[in-house]
Amino acid sequence: MTLQAQFDQAMADSKNLEERPDNMTMLKMYGLFKQASKGDVDGERPGFTDMVGRAKWDAWNELKGTSKDAAMKEYIALIEELKD
Repeated sequence: MTLQAQFDQAMADSKNLEERPDNMTMLKMYGLFKQASKGDVDGERPGFTDMVGRAKWDAWNELKGTSKDAAMKEYIALIEELKD
């Protein structure tokens, strides 16, 4: 199975987890997903009034410089860990 196919399967699996992950794990999932699918974050950091957008931007920005393949592998591993 190719890395992209494994990533696609992990995305599907993430929607069917038995329990909803905590917010920090959700942010990590979001950041890894965005880094794997879009690459480094771009644009301005959302303002103070957009707390959710700001947290998501920060989670993605923390992964700046991580390759798309490395982010895919981390995302797959995280989802596998959450499935157990």
